[in-house]
Amino acid sequence: MEREELGTIRTQVAAIAEEVAAVANLGPGKLLVVGASTSEVAGQRIGTGGAEDIAAELWAGIEQVRVKYGFDVAFQCCEHLNRALVVERAVLERFSLTEVAAVPVPKAGGSMAAAAYRRLSAPCLAEMLEAHAGIDIGETLIGMHLRRVAVPFRPSLRKVGQARVTAATTRPKLIGGERAVYVLPPDSGSTLCD
Repeated sequence: MEREELGTIRTQVAAIAEEVAAVANLGPGKLLVVGASTSEVAGQRIGTGGAEDIAAELWAGIEQVRVKYGFDVAFQCCEHLNRALVVERAVLERFSLTEVAAVPVPKAGGSMAAAAYRRLSAPCLAEMLEAHAGIDIGETLIGMHLRRVAVPFRPSLRKVGQARVTAATTRPKLIGGERAVYVLPPDSGSTLCD
């Protein structure tokens, strides 16, 4: 991929991450999951042409937005590592995640996960997690790592390079049926139920 195209990838993913961060109200204590096929970004079939230079640009664009908002990021590995996630050790500990043992490389884990692992200060792999929002670049299937009620989000840009992009935010489950109240009315007493 040409240098100019690589710069476009960074700009595209940063714009998408910025939109998702704003809509999902991402900030400190929140977690974004990212799945990315560098093969799809390059216009190839997933798993056939991983590219570390593309992964580096994806990382840079996401990192730019992460620093601005202060949220944490988990990068999904490919199916060869059972879709484990690359996170900072502090994230693993803060969210009480289960650690698994492997080091992602482009052919087993994917180029994006491998790039993230090499760039984090204290990288490790989490078996699974429940993120507050997610970005899926190239249809890598991140849904298994989102909180239970995922809400589809359509970013303005629908592609990064040649890869289709989907995104999601999450919300708490609504419980209680027709009598339930989800927002406390102004000037109401402190009790809602008899």
